[in-house]
Amino acid sequence: MNKNEYKIIFLDRDGVINQSPGDERYVNSYKEFKFIEGSIEGIKKLYLKGYKIFIISNQSGVSKGLYTKKDLEAINDLIVKQLRKYKVSLSGIYYCTHNPQDNCNCRKPKTGLLEKAVSELGVKPKWSIFIGDTFKDMKAAVKFGAKAVLVLSGKEKIANRNSWEFEPEYIFKDLLAAATYISANYE
Repeated sequence: MNKNEYKIIFLDRDGVINQSPGDERYVNSYKEFKFIEGSIEGIKKLYLKGYKIFIISNQSGVSKGLYTKKDLEAINDLIVKQLRKYKVSLSGIYYCTHNPQDNCNCRKPKTGLLEKAVSELGVKPKWSIFIGDTFKDMKAAVKFGAKAVLVLSGKEKIANRNSWEFEPEYIFKDLLAAATYISANYE
């Protein structure tokens, strides 16, 4: 493996790491942020296997005035502090605060945040996996060239399978199940 090549995991936040507040709702403060059971354990499994782990999240609630960038940073601090208790660190947290109408390059399903994450760290993906709970995440994965892993702990439901634009590479009930499989099958 090239010295700058890494195995990379991209994680969506709401519905993957923490409980999704539901459609058109937002986690506005760290008090509302609740880890999904097993999500920290899943992140730790991936971290212990040596994966570079990035959180990639659309957070348009900032531009809509529902919460501030400072509130968002407090949530990020909470995530980092909780993971530190388990001796886990992230390679980065990247979020898009634009409205969907802004047509920016960083809002998923576009790949701007994924590209920014790897370029700022100066890494090249040996391979990458994007774990998300929506088809915006799955589309971003495919456009970036990552494996698309859908978890059913957030917005997307298996009952919608007939209307999916494509079948994700893998489907798991949650991040812990996905991490268990990935850490056992990808080297």
